[in-house]
Amino acid sequence: MRRKTLATVATVLIACTAGGCGTAGENEPAKFSAAHREALSVVSHEKLRDLTVAEEIEIEYAEHTLVKECMEQKGFSYWLGPFIPAEARKAGGYVIDDVEWAKKYGYGRPFDEEGERNRREHPNVRYPNGLSEEERIRYNIALDGQYDDVMKIPLPTGGAVETPREGCWVDARTALYGDLKTWLTARKTVTGLTPLYVPRIHKDSRLLKKVDAWARCMKKAGHPYSSPDEIRDKRVMLVKGMSARKAQETEVALAVTEAECARATSLGETARTLEKEYRGTLLKKYAKKYTTYRQMRLNALARARGLDG
Repeated sequence: MRRKTLATVATVLIACTAGGCGTAGENEPAKFSAAHREALSVVSHEKLRDLTVAEEIEIEYAEHTLVKECMEQKGFSYWLGPFIPAEARKAGGYVIDDVEWAKKYGYGRPFDEEGERNRREHPNVRYPNGLSEEERIRYNIALDGQYDDVMKIPLPTGGAVETPREGCWVDARTALYGDLKTWLTARKTVTGLTPLYVPRIHKDSRLLKKVDAWARCMKKAGHPYSSPDEIRDKRVMLVKGMSARKAQETEVALAVTEAECARATSLGETARTLEKEYRGTLLKKYAKKYTTYRQMRLNALARARGLDG
C-alpha cells in the first residue's frame, strides 16, 4: 500500500491547535513526513465532532497497514488485523436494550470465541512463535519497541502508564496522529474517565428507580435478577458445563428478555442519558484535552483516507 498526497481529503482536516499538538508533519518520522506535508490545509469552519464506529475502524485499518509496511521494511512478515467488527463493539455495555442484537448475539459469545481463536491462530500470533528466540526478540522490538526508552502518560485517575518511544506501532500512530505523546495523553484522559463517573451513575436515584422497574419485569418473565450487573456476574456459572451451542441459546434467551425489559422500562435510555450528563461534566474539567482528542482523531481520519492501496 502506498501513501499518496492528502489533497483529496484536506477539506476535512482539522488543525491540531490545542494542547500543543503542533502543525501537520511536525514531530513525525522522516519517512512519513513528505506525504503528510503535501497539501495539508486547515479548514477552520469544520465542526469539531466525535468519530463514528466506522471511522474508528478506518483509522485502525490504516494503523495496521502502516505497521505492515514498517515490519516488512525491517525484514518481517505482518498481516492486517484482527479487527473488532462494528457489531462486536456494542457488547459490554451496562444493559442490553437492542432486542434484535440480543437475538443475534446474546451477550456476545460469538465475538468472544472469535477473539479467542485469533489469540491462538491469527498469523500475527503464529508467525513470531515460529521464529527462533533471537529473531522473535528482534521481531518484538521492531513491532513494540523497548521499555528502556519510554514516555510516561499521565492518567486522570492518578499515576501514569509507560509506552516505548520506538517501534512500528509508534511510527504508524505518529504518522496518523502527529505528536504521539500529546495524542496518548489526550486519549488516556478522555477514555480514562470511566472510573470517575460510573460509581456516581450507579448511585443516582434516577437509575436506581429504573433498575427496580427492570428487576420487576425480569422477575415476572422468570428471571429474578436484581440488576444487569448480577447477570454479568453469574453469566459464566449459568452456562457452565453446557455445549457451546446450548450456552449460546441460553444466553440469547436471557439477553432478549433483558433487552425487552430494558426497553419497556427505559433503563438503557436512562443509563445513556446519565452517562452523557456525568461524563460531560467531567469533560468540562478536561476541555482542552477533549478538544485535542477530537481534533487529532479527525486529523488521523483524514490521513487514513489519504492511504491508497
